[in-house]
Amino acid sequence: MAFVQSPLGQVLSAVLTEGSASHRSIADYLMRNPMRGTALKIEEMAEGCKVSTATISRFARDIGFGSYGAMRSALAETLHSALQPVEKLRSSIVRRKEAVSPAEASMEYARANLATTQGALSQQALDEVARKIDGARTIYVLGLGMSSSFASLLSLHLQPYCKHVVEMAGAGGNEAAAGRLVHIERGDMLVALSFPRYSSDTMRLAHFARNRNACVVAMTDVPSAPMVPLSDHVLYASSAHGVLPGSYVAAVAVIEALVATLMVSNKSNVRKAARLTEVMSEYLVDPAV
Repeated sequence: MAFVQSPLGQVLSAVLTEGSASHRSIADYLMRNPMRGTALKIEEMAEGCKVSTATISRFARDIGFGSYGAMRSALAETLHSALQPVEKLRSSIVRRKEAVSPAEASMEYARANLATTQGALSQQALDEVARKIDGARTIYVLGLGMSSSFASLLSLHLQPYCKHVVEMAGAGGNEAAAGRLVHIERGDMLVALSFPRYSSDTMRLAHFARNRNACVVAMTDVPSAPMVPLSDHVLYASSAHGVLPGSYVAAVAVIEALVATLMVSNKSNVRKAARLTEVMSEYLVDPAV
């Protein structure tokens, strides 16, 4: 996340959007493998990107470097700066491992993930996704494996404000999820939640939704995540953890931020929230809460 937000990361992001096919291939490779890019010789980079060494040299010059070596040095310097906060946290945990319990270390990761996510999440991105949700006919919410619980949470929050929400995971497994997506088309939206460990079936279903001209929104952890190239909009929630496959505290925070943005986006949703409170009040122990 920090690498993508760096000046070099922003240059590579622009190439991904506006560059030629060969330049996009190189930029995509560097975005996905920045650490590896600092160590590869130009021939190895060319092989990895499936382009010629001359194309690699031209790419380096086109984005402002005198040579491939200069670009590789800049990549290493950028990575060093981007990874300093992570290394600081890791070193802190290693130095204090005798004094810090696993629970305390986990809490530190949760705080770091929330801070990283808050720094990267823009209100503009949330507003745009909320607007698309508000205008979609049907919202399909997909999360498989560990991500399924977040899909359930998001579906539950969206139901009062959207005419038709389909939670795809559930009884019947992945085949049933595919069956629930069969009617998706232009004007519909797929919100795919994809966190480590990533499910390959999530990518397959996102491909299907894109081919049917539906809007695809991803909620994932890093720009190199496999859902990113398949999506029209991406909301990032950092998930680094020292023991677990991922921390999901920030994912819940992004879901809540998105739903809060949707709720206040227009007066109609405010009225829906009031009606929901009225309907739910007789089922609550304290209706005022």
